[in-house]
Amino acid sequence: MNAFSRLAPFIQEYIYNNGWTELRAVQIEACRVIFETDDHLLIAAATASGKTEAAFLPVVTLLHEKPATSIGALYIGPIKALINDQFDRLNDLLKQAEIPVCAWHGDVLRSRKEMLLKNPQGILQITPESLESLLINKKTTELTRLFGDLRFIIIDEIHAFMGTERGCQVLSQLARLSKFVKKPPRRIGLSATLGDYSSAEDWLRSETERSVITANISDKQRKVHLALEHFYIQKPGFSEKPGFCDSPHYKYIFNITKSRKCLIFTNDRAETESVITNLRQIASDEGLPDIYHVHHGSISAKLREAAEEAMREPNTPAITAATITLELGIDIGQLERVIQLDAPFSVSSFLQRLGRTGRRGDPADMRFVCTENEPSGEESLPNQIPWQLLQCIAIIQVYLEERWIEPIRPVQYPLSLLYHQTMSILTATGEISPAYLADRVLTLPPFIAISKDDFRQFLRYLIDLDHLEQTEQGELVIGSAAEKMVRSFQFYAVFAEQKEYIVRDDSMEIGSIIMPPPVGGKFTLAGRTWEVLDIEPKAKTLWVKQVEGIASIAWRGRNSANIHTGILQRMRRVLFEDIEYSYLQNGAKERLKAARQLARNAGLDRSNILSLEGKSCCIFPWMGTVAFRTLERWLNLFGRESLDIRSISGSPPYFLTVKCGQSKPEDIGEAILSLCKQGIRAEDLVNAQEAPKLQKYDEFIPPNLLRKAFAVDYLDVAELRTIVSGW
Repeated sequence: MNAFSRLAPFIQEYIYNNGWTELRAVQIEACRVIFETDDHLLIAAATASGKTEAAFLPVVTLLHEKPATSIGALYIGPIKALINDQFDRLNDLLKQAEIPVCAWHGDVLRSRKEMLLKNPQGILQITPESLESLLINKKTTELTRLFGDLRFIIIDEIHAFMGTERGCQVLSQLARLSKFVKKPPRRIGLSATLGDYSSAEDWLRSETERSVITANISDKQRKVHLALEHFYIQKPGFSEKPGFCDSPHYKYIFNITKSRKCLIFTNDRAETESVITNLRQIASDEGLPDIYHVHHGSISAKLREAAEEAMREPNTPAITAATITLELGIDIGQLERVIQLDAPFSVSSFLQRLGRTGRRGDPADMRFVCTENEPSGEESLPNQIPWQLLQCIAIIQVYLEERWIEPIRPVQYPLSLLYHQTMSILTATGEISPAYLADRVLTLPPFIAISKDDFRQFLRYLIDLDHLEQTEQGELVIGSAAEKMVRSFQFYAVFAEQKEYIVRDDSMEIGSIIMPPPVGGKFTLAGRTWEVLDIEPKAKTLWVKQVEGIASIAWRGRNSANIHTGILQRMRRVLFEDIEYSYLQNGAKERLKAARQLARNAGLDRSNILSLEGKSCCIFPWMGTVAFRTLERWLNLFGRESLDIRSISGSPPYFLTVKCGQSKPEDIGEAILSLCKQGIRAEDLVNAQEAPKLQKYDEFIPPNLLRKAFAVDYLDVAELRTIVSGW
């Protein structure tokens, strides 16, 4: 088949007008699957390989040839910025076709949504939260009118959904949506960072009878420029002095981004604010223009969109610091360089961020900047090891050497989602029998492990909480204690959102913060410093004015995510192998050299457990977050008496510091090995008095079910035993 000749004429014209010399391999393969088979399609290809076009070119062609009588294609994206980006690209493609495109999320004007509701057709681009709103608030007849002739469901960045409650929500929504569709739609999944195609295929085909064909086309390897530098830093406080900026890593970042188009990725909102505030201050001192932006979930939609536009503007320098909100799929064609501040949590995240650059044939360019507090000379051994530096190197090496990407661990007991979907279905239907509700909920794909007895107990618990009420006829309805919550727009999301104060100056909304300072206090938001003029507690609004200088950030603490055992194992090799990595800069070379010498002198290459002062020892498990959590609980619950443990502390998942009467490392090692040989199960590591509330709606789940879910989804005894047996 000649893929190009099979495409709609207006698409062929678009390809000619945009100077494409050929279709890419992944686009040809996607056309083959969509045009010649009836299967689902998984497009697994590198960033900038043309995955989006691979999905949409054949889909749009088929919708053009035989228009749908409702929405023809549903595109589900994980973040608003990605939907905005794809909306612009699709509109450009479909200018000559009578196929409308509608973006639908919280920042889209209501008038645009109303146009789609009046005349449902074309392509709908939506977030899971907005799709949940439709399923709750639209009647069966209206949902049938909207989706009755749905042909395709395109799920972008499926790795960002897999293994999360939000991904389970998407699978639940697709199953619920199928009730309103005449013929089961085909699914197309897109991702650049999948380590295991089979698990992605299983996820994509969930509850359907079609097979999945994976279009895994490896384009020729792109050239990549990598550099990694290390700095000791001291965090500055507020200063009225405009030129105050004494952190050398900010000056380094300023120099490597100066007059360029660059994205700076950090692992939390606080650091995005800090880095942009300092870069803006340095630029002001040097008399250079303000080209700096911040992009994260607490920045107003207007300022986020301004940052996105600045990054897309050709031939114009712009610097934006972002969290995950610009990690996924955004096409910034002329982006020259990506900066990663400290280590990303995963290989997948590293590849996504690297993939933002080098998208027009130029080499990808990514610079890592690792930071560490200036040593005082009193640090214990584990605190003298540069963990962020080791993690950066390990993540780079494990991909360069093995093309390894973390496998995704599925969620077995998404109990918070169980509450969410139960209440969502009940809100949509109004009144339902317990048996029918159980059938509607437990047949959804994410809840296959939840028994009818568990669900029966769950419903009784909600009745006791007054979240459900039972009518005289035995039907279930929403209880008075939950009525207000399920009618709120915050209910649509399965991830927790903290209630934040809206920050406004005279002219516009800046964003939001969690804990406002008092009137007269100063803080940083959107990379600028603000002074509080007034606080309206009922309206949760903060009125501010912009001031000079550098203030404290509006958030404290770092975001956390699970780090895979494969990364920790490679970090250990980094510490003890003699390889000099070509991308290390002088500061990083010297710091790694010193760390390697320290570790060898301490004997860390010979033992995972070392003595510290004061009858303490340090355990270096070299295991990922889940196994580390399991070991910590194991010691707490079963090792305290035998080892006479007085306290356990540390820095997950890097090390555990144990203070105990039995301080010989070899004795502690033998005790841990002995524990591993006992028949201790994951459920034995959860106290009967515990009820771990880790997800948004866990507070409405029976405690014994929370304990069961924690043991299954947050602990891993088998992996712990495997790793410890190799010590």
